[in-house]
Amino acid sequence: MAEFTMELNDEQKEVRDWLHGFAADVIRPAAAEWDEREETPWPVIQEAAKVGIYSLDFYAQQYFDATGLGIPMAMEELFWGDAGIALSIVGTGLAAVGVLANGTEEQIGTWIPQMYGDPSDVKVAAFCSSEPDAGSDVASLRTRAVYDEAKDEWVLNGTKTWATNGGIANVHVVVASVDPGLGSKGHASFIVPPGTPGLSQGQKFKKHGIRASHTAEVVLDNVRVPGSCLLGGKEKLDERLARAREKARAGGERVKNAAMATFEASRPAVGAMAVGTARAAYEVALDYAKTREQFGRPIIDNQGVAFQLADMATSVDAARLMVWRASWMAINGKPFTAAEGSMSKLFASETAKKVTGQAIQILGGNGYTREYPVERMHRDAAIYTIFEGTSEIQRLVISRTVSGLPIR
Repeated sequence: MAEFTMELNDEQKEVRDWLHGFAADVIRPAAAEWDEREETPWPVIQEAAKVGIYSLDFYAQQYFDATGLGIPMAMEELFWGDAGIALSIVGTGLAAVGVLANGTEEQIGTWIPQMYGDPSDVKVAAFCSSEPDAGSDVASLRTRAVYDEAKDEWVLNGTKTWATNGGIANVHVVVASVDPGLGSKGHASFIVPPGTPGLSQGQKFKKHGIRASHTAEVVLDNVRVPGSCLLGGKEKLDERLARAREKARAGGERVKNAAMATFEASRPAVGAMAVGTARAAYEVALDYAKTREQFGRPIIDNQGVAFQLADMATSVDAARLMVWRASWMAINGKPFTAAEGSMSKLFASETAKKVTGQAIQILGGNGYTREYPVERMHRDAAIYTIFEGTSEIQRLVISRTVSGLPIR
């Protein structure tokens, strides 16, 4: 087990600087254009693939970094560049985590490479969990998966919403209910291979922020997938369902479902995204405050501005510390006994909203225009307190964990 440290090693520093350079030279110059276009920035994703950032190898290298700092470091730098474009680059990673968390070695080796494609033919993947009537309430999923034993196929029906890359993905990972009577314990995850009949894109959402990232509904109409597309396999599912039914009869402990396993693994990473956006806004505000003069002196000479910047810097640093701690705990198998993963996501996401708002205030009227990036950063930051578990859900998880009570 790697010891927890806040000091990056030489290799990590080299990767960080490489990512920062890509974010500064490729992502930032394209940010305003793709935000206005509200389209997937395929040319930028392709550039990321060409240099090796958008690839299974790079993602795996960071994901399995023994210190746990590889993923949060990468996320912070890319989202420092721009949240919308960065999410288009890393969005496939959530589907990949879903397979890594729940799939067999054969499934991991078969499907994750197809999620990325190659630099000459870039692909993306989508993780489909939320539904029109089941966002935070994952137990209310209506998408059903029914096993056709005669054909060894699963038949999926339902509608998914808020799916990053939904409908345009090469591979979709879909969470569905196989036993509605068990609530969230009766869920399973399925791979929907490319070109599978019955899967289509529904509404594409026009969003407040992260507009360069494609978000849409995914409609599943009698989608048939082979039995081998059930993540983890049917034997493992049957065993898990049997345990869940037995514990339900006995009133025993809850069993984690496939979607929650994915979200728990990714929460610190989302926190790192928020840190990147917050840090970017803080740096813009700091530079502006040093050069913008009012009443014959730079506005940073005023305590009202300087103290705001001090608070912003402190919050960003504290958020990073919490994210790195949770990431180190996760990779080293340390349980989140105090809901440290949810804590990191909660604090970092709330920090991003607050800091980007403070940045607009420091820039004044300029901050409210699209001539300066903090307006876009503030719009982007709003998503961090919503997706992959709202701030309210994080507080629920934390309060239940620290109290040991079934708070509702």
